[in-house]
Amino acid sequence: MGRKKKTVDRGLLPDVKYNSVIVSKFVNRMMWQGKRSIAMRVVHDAFDTIRQKTEKEPLEVFLKALDNVKPMVEVKSRRVGGATYQVPIEIRETRREALGMRWIINAARARAGHEMADRLSAELMDAFNNTGTAFKKKEDTHKMAEANKAFAHYRW
Repeated sequence: MGRKKKTVDRGLLPDVKYNSVIVSKFVNRMMWQGKRSIAMRVVHDAFDTIRQKTEKEPLEVFLKALDNVKPMVEVKSRRVGGATYQVPIEIRETRREALGMRWIINAARARAGHEMADRLSAELMDAFNNTGTAFKKKEDTHKMAEANKAFAHYRW
């Protein structure tokens, strides 16, 4: 932990096409090896596919899908005495958003198909409809937290 001044969050410029900071964050998470233009093209192509298939505004579909995937609670391991307990804790908003994006991207990468844009659009539409791998991951996380609710008093 540094003793110098605190780090300053410089923020993020909004996406060029959709004028949204969240889409810009999503593009940055999609990016591999610094290839931002490729990641941006994949996301924009996925949004175009969503517009064609659902005839809805793709930004609204994306935000709703992200909200459907964001977890409210997670479990963390706490060592008490000699035993390790899975303690459910609530998650702050920035981590919720990061986990939701990560789960959507990982689920899209694991899907079968040729182009990443098609896989991403399919995963976003599944998350919008409360189905798919990313939504299942959220449900599993919530079930685990519910099952370990008895250890909530170890939260500190």
